[in-house]
Amino acid sequence: MTHTTYLGFPRIGCRRELKRALENYWRDGDAAPLLDTARSLRQRHWQLAGEAGIQTVAANDFSLYDHVLDTAVLFDAVPARYRPLLQNDPLAGYFAMARGNRELHALEMTKWLDTNYHYIVPELQAGQRFQLGTNKPLAEWLEARALGLDARPVILGPVSFLRLSKTVDGSDALNLLDALVPAYIELLEQLAEAGVAWVQLDEPCLVQDLDEATRHAYIAAYSALAVGPSPKRLLATYFGGLGDNLALATSLPIDGLHIDLVRAPEQLDGVLSALPKHCVLSAGVVDGRNIWLSDPARVTPQLQKIAAARGTDQLWLSPSCSLLHTPFDATQETALPAQLRSWLSFAQQKLEEIQHYAKALDGDANAKASLEQQLAVIAARKQAQGVLRSEVRARVNGLSPQATQRRSGLAHRRRVQAEVLALPPLPTTTIGSFPQTDTLRHARAEHRAERIDDQAYDSVLREEIERVIRFQEHIGLDVLVHGEPERNDMVEYFGEQLEGFAFTRHGWVQSYGSRCVKPPIIWGDVSRPQAMTVDWSRYAQSLTDKPVKGMLTGPVTVLQWSFVRDDLPREQVCLQLALALRDEVHDLEHAGIRVIQIDEPALREGLPIRHAEHTAYLDWAVRCFRITAGGTSDSTQIHTHMCYSEFNDIIEAVAALDADVISIESSRSRMELLQAFEEFRYPGSIGPGVYDIHSPRVPSQQEMVDLLERALTVLEPAQLWVNPDCGLKTRGWKETEPALVAMVNAARELRAAIAVSS
Repeated sequence: MTHTTYLGFPRIGCRRELKRALENYWRDGDAAPLLDTARSLRQRHWQLAGEAGIQTVAANDFSLYDHVLDTAVLFDAVPARYRPLLQNDPLAGYFAMARGNRELHALEMTKWLDTNYHYIVPELQAGQRFQLGTNKPLAEWLEARALGLDARPVILGPVSFLRLSKTVDGSDALNLLDALVPAYIELLEQLAEAGVAWVQLDEPCLVQDLDEATRHAYIAAYSALAVGPSPKRLLATYFGGLGDNLALATSLPIDGLHIDLVRAPEQLDGVLSALPKHCVLSAGVVDGRNIWLSDPARVTPQLQKIAAARGTDQLWLSPSCSLLHTPFDATQETALPAQLRSWLSFAQQKLEEIQHYAKALDGDANAKASLEQQLAVIAARKQAQGVLRSEVRARVNGLSPQATQRRSGLAHRRRVQAEVLALPPLPTTTIGSFPQTDTLRHARAEHRAERIDDQAYDSVLREEIERVIRFQEHIGLDVLVHGEPERNDMVEYFGEQLEGFAFTRHGWVQSYGSRCVKPPIIWGDVSRPQAMTVDWSRYAQSLTDKPVKGMLTGPVTVLQWSFVRDDLPREQVCLQLALALRDEVHDLEHAGIRVIQIDEPALREGLPIRHAEHTAYLDWAVRCFRITAGGTSDSTQIHTHMCYSEFNDIIEAVAALDADVISIESSRSRMELLQAFEEFRYPGSIGPGVYDIHSPRVPSQQEMVDLLERALTVLEPAQLWVNPDCGLKTRGWKETEPALVAMVNAARELRAAIAVSS
């Protein structure tokens, strides 16, 4: 019989119960309701999987904030500054590591491989000691077992844990392997003693390019883990193929191997040849990263090939990766057209799909009939109106090389813009959004429920825009923003106004901590029927003589942060988005907006995991950005924003965007990201963020001055802009006001110092 399982499930709950419980705890400090909610969610999710027929559920896939942070705490990889608080109040210490507090900076946060999920980066150093702390994997396995369910603890593997961590002293994290592995051995021994049959060790780094040191680390680590008492070990890989790491992975002393057959179907033949006969093959055949119903015409031949080669006794069926990256339940989306809804498969439906495939492979006639119906749905989708629009395809096919060009080079544009904008040295600005107040959220909800009309809602928005403009003028910012009170989300807002998009009501996924996003669904060819932001930008600019930025989300980020159709290459979808946004850029320019920011925080996120695929991706990603900004006047200053990006390996592509100004996240790393600019002389201007907006902590003016002085060791004063790390939407006004005042004063202090020294 074919076995069914999954690697992980969404944590936030069907209606974002975890988000609300977290935010209540952060506000009130009462841990009991948070822990009760967490326990309830875990048990509900396990029961849903069991009801779907899944034979083994995942345990320890749940987290109050982030699974990588959980791993650091599990093995006591806690920096000294957090220890007193963690020992006195474990929850407070845990969340201080995740998001900081009024006294402590948070740990760095970055993207989980090539996803939009953010993980907390463990902070290590040479000589680091590890020990097993509170055994969360065992505790949650016991919870599942008490419900009568077969469960498998999920743990981030030791080598990926070290590779995804950072060292504060420049040492090699892999040198800590000998110190870390004994803690893993102790964990496995405790699990085995409790009766755990299988443990899942996630090693996503096995789909990356590996150096010899990492290869040796895998051999050393897994050889050591195989010596003592241990449950059987499932090595889980995902987000790509093993490629040249196949021989390494299949040579390790493991009992099962999970592979991603959605992202890398081509690896199947090699795995079937190399995987030892005693090993279970866990086949990830349903897409854990997207929301489309799987195609039995693709999946069934894969399963038949595996069954013919190995039989079904050693075959497990699973989604390709953790379902953390998908929404909860598509049946709740009753507001969507029935036809579109029939194309969708969220986390619950993916478990049901897995069960259908397993039963069909085992000969169940009803399951085979279900898959036949699925084939008919997919065939109907291909013919649906709006999926293919000839005028959109013709415009993309007609693009010329000139579409990517500005009118003049950067040096000439800089001179023109300096005269037109007349900005001071170290100009100050923000990234775009301002806090979304309760008044705004209430007005938006009332408008959507049709309890207030368009005119009343617009009045609320105009009042908020004027308030934000006056505040920025009062504190002395140089380039203003309108605050984006009309926007629910930086991608959803645009998708709602573009053809080819659809929107869910409950399709939330976790971005980090309590931060959830509701990605739009790109189901058809994309175009812009009318202007999207021009009226709001024009109104904001009418209120002040200072330049107000027009704010757009760039084509690559809209692509990356949406659920993208799977019947068209991503490059082609991105080109459609670029043309739609290009029209908006030109309309903003014609409306008198002199500064336009085209945010691309997901540019680095979209970089393929393997280096061999980088050039092709960066070529079309850069082309799409340049098409969006192409043809604008020399006097129009184009900004872009990127957050949580490691720039070293894409710095030339960043320069190739040909933006006049880029702003980047850099405060959590204390300006470490600027190291990428030490050897590469970036031609444009740069705004390295001087305070972390993801933390409630308000930094002092002196801290910001110190960061700016560090930036000036790498950048010329004429290049340097002063801004926060990211938009201020998630912060409150009581934090935002003093932080921005300190930022403006820091810029003024440094301007004066530069003027004296020159």
